[in-house]
Amino acid sequence: MNWRFWRKKDRKEKKSAGREWFDAILFAVIAATLIRTFFIEAYTIPTPSMERSLLVGDFLFVSKVNYGARMPITPISFPFAHHTMPVLGTKAYWDGIKLPYYRLPGLQDVKRGDVVVFNYPMDADSPLYRPVDKRENYIKRCQGEPGDTLALLNAQVYVNGKMAPNPPEGQTDYTVSTTSGGGYNPDVYKELNISDYNDNGILTMTPGSAQKLRTYSGIKSVTQNVVPRYYEDPFQERVFPKDSHYKWNVDNYGPIIIPKKGWTVKLDSLTIPIYKRAIQVYEGNQVQINGNEVTINGKKTDSYTFKMNYYWMMGDNRHDSADSRYWGFVPEDHIVGKALFIWMSWDSNESFFSKIRWSRLFRGVK
Repeated sequence: MNWRFWRKKDRKEKKSAGREWFDAILFAVIAATLIRTFFIEAYTIPTPSMERSLLVGDFLFVSKVNYGARMPITPISFPFAHHTMPVLGTKAYWDGIKLPYYRLPGLQDVKRGDVVVFNYPMDADSPLYRPVDKRENYIKRCQGEPGDTLALLNAQVYVNGKMAPNPPEGQTDYTVSTTSGGGYNPDVYKELNISDYNDNGILTMTPGSAQKLRTYSGIKSVTQNVVPRYYEDPFQERVFPKDSHYKWNVDNYGPIIIPKKGWTVKLDSLTIPIYKRAIQVYEGNQVQINGNEVTINGKKTDSYTFKMNYYWMMGDNRHDSADSRYWGFVPEDHIVGKALFIWMSWDSNESFFSKIRWSRLFRGVK
């Protein structure tokens, strides 16, 4: 008996091995892209601006869920490439379509003390202008929330008139004097995690390491380097807002009010230097200054109401960090996510069998 009549005429043929591989890879790319966009993404630490909280060679997982995932502003891009194609060096995205900023509901707001990944605001001025979500990724600690009044006094951060907690592993620069007048054993530097980034004798360390170093024989003094108030170093880049009205520096700064959504600021010769960039660059207005007269989008005004929240970000390695002291506020649409934990840590300066920092693996970011 011919049983072939049971077969369905429209039965699909079995997929070839090549087709199955293609489907599997396509599914993996789509799934990974969704996870990276809406849930969690891996980042690496390339510079020492957050030492010793985060070290060069730390690999982090950053949560997009905590603050709410930011919907793609530039939706058409090459998978797993941020803004530039590997090897080719060409753009990894097409900016013919740009969507408005929108963020899904999150578990929390950005809080003081959070270690945050965000897009570098100053990329808006770069000759290689990129959309917000394709700008360089930076990682710093949030020191000021929207509406806060922030100041630095002798390298100590104050928020709303109160001393802010210092990062547990935060660093500053010190000058070390020895009784012999010479250097010190490099093994001591390694033991206490002391760095000499510029090879100029200015040592960078935590307060705890400085305290221990003072107990070593041969040490005459260990003095924290603090730029005096109102002192302007001609060899140092002027800090934000780079205006002659403000004699601020990296260790004595402010007070400055961080813009909050719905806050109205009076515009005058003192506030315009601080808030003009946020009004014009981040919130997309045309600002013109003619003497004491301010025009926004062709209308004369003496005030402005902010449409976004802003944050103040600083590196834990205070004297070796380019942060809000140099370029000002971070808008909410630049926020990427919250650093959660270190999943791998790699020390390129060590020997092959000592490169992995085992003690840092799966360590939470504090």
